[in-house]
Amino acid sequence: MILAGDIGGTKTLLALYQQNDSHWECYKKQQYASAEFQSFDAILADFLGGEAICAVCLGVAGPVIEGVCQTTNLPWLLKATEIAEQTSAKSVVLLNDLEAMAWGVLNLPEQDFVELNPSAKKCQGNLAVLAAGTGLGEAIVAWDGQKYHVIATEGGNTDFAPNTEEEIALLKYLMNQYPDHVCYERVLSGTGLVSLYQFFKSTDYAPINCDTEARMRVTDPAAVISQLGMSGEDLLCQKALSLFCRIYGAEASNLALKCLPYQGVILAGGIAAKILPFMQQGMFMAGFLAKGRYQKVLEPISVKVCLNGEAALWGAAFYATQLKKE
Repeated sequence: MILAGDIGGTKTLLALYQQNDSHWECYKKQQYASAEFQSFDAILADFLGGEAICAVCLGVAGPVIEGVCQTTNLPWLLKATEIAEQTSAKSVVLLNDLEAMAWGVLNLPEQDFVELNPSAKKCQGNLAVLAAGTGLGEAIVAWDGQKYHVIATEGGNTDFAPNTEEEIALLKYLMNQYPDHVCYERVLSGTGLVSLYQFFKSTDYAPINCDTEARMRVTDPAAVISQLGMSGEDLLCQKALSLFCRIYGAEASNLALKCLPYQGVILAGGIAAKILPFMQQGMFMAGFLAKGRYQKVLEPISVKVCLNGEAALWGAAFYATQLKKE
């Protein structure tokens, strides 16, 4: 039996897999609201049912250093050694969540993806993975001619670089909230989408819709902005979503220029799939291609949205099966 997990700021998804001949089948799976637990070991204790586990791989939202991860958006400290004691597993590996997600997208079927770039050309090579959700994760998948190597990064926490007067005004607005550092994650995440809405609200871009404000007080405001922005019912929401897509495209091409992913760019995480109709309207690709003389380099690169919300879990499970072979 192997244990795989996707540990994020919003939800934690755990699954047990058992081998059936040459195939691995999911034996048990459960999702938890991360914020409802003070530590990961409390979730693990609830999930485990005494099954014998030989290998564990967990994708965790945060930097992993020598088997230890202080989660970025949770007050949790995970240690591979402690998880090994709790599960009695011989092999325990913690991966950055985007590293796990990258292994996942490499092993998903083609029908789990939607192409955004009509000029895309199919090539073999490096791959770039970005995932906007509770935070913004980024990973690079390097191709050496024979196999893939996944490189975890904290690229989502690099400096936000505005490209227009409107984005410069946004940066100044965000600097008042985050005087120490404004990174891309402050824009390209659930809370970032809310910040975009609040920014345009402060500029009197459009009249404030009282019904929208009321809905945002009782449910996830980012979900409200996404829904009303896609439907066009609220101009502030629509404008926030439009700028979100453009900046997401710009940051995706920033990563692309750093690793030249001729095999493509994959947009995973919770947000892209949920706003797919809006992503397909062109603002994302406009931001992606707005690189001046390097537009020609970017034009043939495939840009796909991953529709599988369990890509990181798939990746962790795949990695765990490789651990079992060792």
